[in-house]
Amino acid sequence: MDMRILKYFLAVAREGNITKAAQTLHVTQPTLSRQLIELENELETTLLVRGKRHITLTASGILFQQRAQEIVALFEKTHRDIAEHDGAVGGIVSIGCVETSASLLLPDAIEAFSLRYPMIQYEIYSANGDDLRDKIDNGQIDAAVLIEPIETAKYDYIPIAFWDIWGVLMRKDDPLASKSHISTNDIIDLPLFLSRRHIVKEEVESWFGGKSKKPHILVYHDFITNIMLLIERGLGYAVTVQGSFSIRPNENLHFVPFSPERKSGHVLAWKKNRIFNQSASLFIEYVKRKYHA
Repeated sequence: MDMRILKYFLAVAREGNITKAAQTLHVTQPTLSRQLIELENELETTLLVRGKRHITLTASGILFQQRAQEIVALFEKTHRDIAEHDGAVGGIVSIGCVETSASLLLPDAIEAFSLRYPMIQYEIYSANGDDLRDKIDNGQIDAAVLIEPIETAKYDYIPIAFWDIWGVLMRKDDPLASKSHISTNDIIDLPLFLSRRHIVKEEVESWFGGKSKKPHILVYHDFITNIMLLIERGLGYAVTVQGSFSIRPNENLHFVPFSPERKSGHVLAWKKNRIFNQSASLFIEYVKRKYHA
């Protein structure tokens, strides 16, 4: 199996039609059909359900599509990184960032860095910490800005000068919105929205007393954007960091910090022993110098 076959399969999955896929790939339909059959024979499974006018993916086909997309993306990134060593400072920096106050690092850093290296381009990935760690592990991104707590055994990292306080996001007209601070006892019986990150769930539950006192978690989520709509409907309260709200303010909502204060820092993390392309190496060094806590 080579990269060309993976791209053939992805084109068919995308177009849903062999004739259309063959046209975009500039190959004949019989050639494309034969390659797909050989691929299924090699994998010893059926990837495609061939209808009269449309092709759909089997369960195995959907899984293979996901893996093929990851492999092709990694191959193309590797190709760019290797080619970059032979040319001027250009190429692509792939950076991930959680959506907190540390999101403010990106526009400042990219603006200043682009003045120095105008040929460099950027890929920015927004996700929660677990998903960004996965992307670091499989080589899809060079590094990521993560909020603590994080698992650091596999990563090199530096603390960066961004801090966030934890609290509760609620409707502006909620009775609890009049408080200057809020305790876990105030909300333990209320419907709560919480990040689905395992390490965050454990940390927050420990604030309520661990196993002895279980908060009422109604929704686990990745990002606060859709959760804001639920809060506006009065469906619950989000336990979150202030930065997730402050970067996308909503006049109908209000944030109240916890007492005692709960604070989290941020780190820039990358895989241990990772060899970066020139552009990524320069960018990471810039962030180290400019934002190191």
